[in-house]
Amino acid sequence: MTPPKSVNYSRTTITELMIPAYANFGGKIHGGILLSLMDKVAYACASKHAGTYVVTVTVEGVNFLQPIEVGELVSLHASINYVGRSSMVIGIRVIAENVRTGIQKHTNTSYFTMVAKDDDGKPTEVPPLLLETKEDIRRFMEAIKRRELKAAFAGEFDNEKTRMKVDENVEMLKQERCVIAPETS
Repeated sequence: MTPPKSVNYSRTTITELMIPAYANFGGKIHGGILLSLMDKVAYACASKHAGTYVVTVTVEGVNFLQPIEVGELVSLHASINYVGRSSMVIGIRVIAENVRTGIQKHTNTSYFTMVAKDDDGKPTEVPPLLLETKEDIRRFMEAIKRRELKAAFAGEFDNEKTRMKVDENVEMLKQERCVIAPETS
């Protein structure tokens, strides 16, 4: 078995200046730009831990808590929170800083699941994660809980979709902001 690697071994931070080309007409940074930067830092962190090529499998928890402005420095802090056999959960904390005032704001936290690939493109085993602090242990346990809750929700939602009959449940739409066209009745 490969020797474990610590969380600190692959901890990665990328800082980038937000330029006008990244912004929408209101001067706020496009979410897609931020997602691309998060994917980049997740790749850097995961590939360092795995020692191989990695691919993004899922992205969870992308909530834009505060807008990012042109001219701010954005730092994306990534660390391995969990490892499976070939997968890794990378926690990413995004901080935007106004360089003139020094004010920093937390704009979002996201979780990327990355899978290590071998030269043939098949999943390959990654080193175990050495948990050196209570924070490392907490994050590892939270990743397990998130995975369990996600699986439970997916199963429950699939059951609900199977049971839901449109004609029997159309009443629930009366309180929603929609209009059902007459020809669908």
